[in-house]
Amino acid sequence: MYRKGLYRILENEPLTASVWRMRLAGDTQWITAPGQFVNIAIDGLYLRRPISVCDCDAQTLTLVYKVVGEGTARMSRMAPGTELDLLTGLGNGFSTGVATQRPLLVGGGVGVPPLYNLARRLLAEGKPVQVVLGFNTAAEVFYEEEFRALGCDVTVATADGSRGVEGFVTTAIARCGLDFDYFFACGPLPMLRALSEATAQPGQLSFEERMGCGFGGCMGCSCKTKYGSKRICKEGPVLAKEEVVW
Repeated sequence: MYRKGLYRILENEPLTASVWRMRLAGDTQWITAPGQFVNIAIDGLYLRRPISVCDCDAQTLTLVYKVVGEGTARMSRMAPGTELDLLTGLGNGFSTGVATQRPLLVGGGVGVPPLYNLARRLLAEGKPVQVVLGFNTAAEVFYEEEFRALGCDVTVATADGSRGVEGFVTTAIARCGLDFDYFFACGPLPMLRALSEATAQPGQLSFEERMGCGFGGCMGCSCKTKYGSKRICKEGPVLAKEEVVW
């Protein structure tokens, strides 16, 4: 169940030329699983902007977002102390209640942030966590050191080979011979499909999708599954690999 509330910006800083991190103070009790998202109202714009939750504690919420349009451009110019109207607790997040002893987390671009809180939870359960982060070029890499600081084994892949393994996340997984029994992934659709087709292991996929309402009312972000169409904002954004119809 989602809730509406006001949240105050504590920090808003760039991580790369186009990726920003915003930390907010406010009620986080409705965020119950990694991979959920919030929907932010921005003055003068009709639709809210959905942003995945990177991390949270009892009093603060961390969002990592990419500036791709007018809404996120305005967010990047917001100063500490600004209050934002948020819908929180949206979406069906990742479940750690699965049979895995060697989980692999795979993130592509702005699909990386929701994996951070997931990594913290898996590590707290006593599971070693491997992480593969995929970007186009070295200039776009972010959160590599944050995952290492948690205690994760981190592999970076860049499409142009300017940092880490040259190629895509699937290239890095194969070339490094990563041993895992389950995976959690978030990123662009082509990455999720390629990863699903390249792995025999089960997993969970978090989809990136344009959303109208963010809570299942408009049916504008549906995905085909073996069980019929599912709304990415409501039944997703996390779906089981085995149920997705490509």
